[in-house]
Amino acid sequence: MRKISLHGGHSGQYCDHARDTLADIVAAYHEAGFECIGLTEHMPPFGDSGMYPDEIELGRTTGWMEARFDLYVAEARSLARAYQDRMRILVGMETEWYPGCAMWVRELRQYHALDYVVGSVHHVQGACFDFSKEAYDKVATMCGGTSRMYAAYFDEQFEMLREIKPEVVGHFDLIRLHDPDYLQTITEPEVWKRILRNLEWIRGAGGILDINARALLKGQPEPYVCAPILDAAAKLEIGAAYGDDAHGVADVGYGFGQVEKLLSVRKMMQGPEASSALILGSLCG
Repeated sequence: MRKISLHGGHSGQYCDHARDTLADIVAAYHEAGFECIGLTEHMPPFGDSGMYPDEIELGRTTGWMEARFDLYVAEARSLARAYQDRMRILVGMETEWYPGCAMWVRELRQYHALDYVVGSVHHVQGACFDFSKEAYDKVATMCGGTSRMYAAYFDEQFEMLREIKPEVVGHFDLIRLHDPDYLQTITEPEVWKRILRNLEWIRGAGGILDINARALLKGQPEPYVCAPILDAAAKLEIGAAYGDDAHGVADVGYGFGQVEKLLSVRKMMQGPEASSALILGSLCG
């Protein structure tokens, strides 16, 4: 498997829950032998409602975070030039999805001429579910139970896919984050039909699934995407790419071997029939 990470490069300079400098993280990718990486700092929030609790606690403002994102893009492009003969660096961002942000995502993408975006969902019904176990349980209660939260998540993910059209779909099943019974939950008819609908859309759009190893770092038994969904994606010939979702130097390349084995078994990475071939080629050469 080619050493590519299309979801990574969160740094302590430009993300309040990450560590280390962007330059040090990029250097770590190069030292680890990566040939192509995507830097995907989080997009600046659309209004105060899009801010995370830690950002609010630190006294961040939306204007300050927009200015910080500008600095990120400028440094990322400088690093891409510096490494151009050694490693390809793509300058992108990881999106959010909550009410009112669709146009903002499109404006950011166009204004900064980003190479690509990772489309992620961290909110359900406007509330962030992945900041803590307490936040997750609160959103589940708000939705009327875990299964209904899953259904709402995949509905909102579907909206995100259609509105943003991301090249890479970030941690497709992140909603299982604090659900020990996720293998059962995803098979419930109202959940599974939504999963298949979203996968069908990704196939039609030629998108790539992010096989996100950060789940392993956090103690999950398998990466995002879990095996049943990955099998369904493989049958649809949806492409996939490793992502370490690095939040510091120590995370770079985490779980690469495990993901490589997983994708090799399912023949999803670099398969000649994979729908991602053209996108991978255009992004990573």
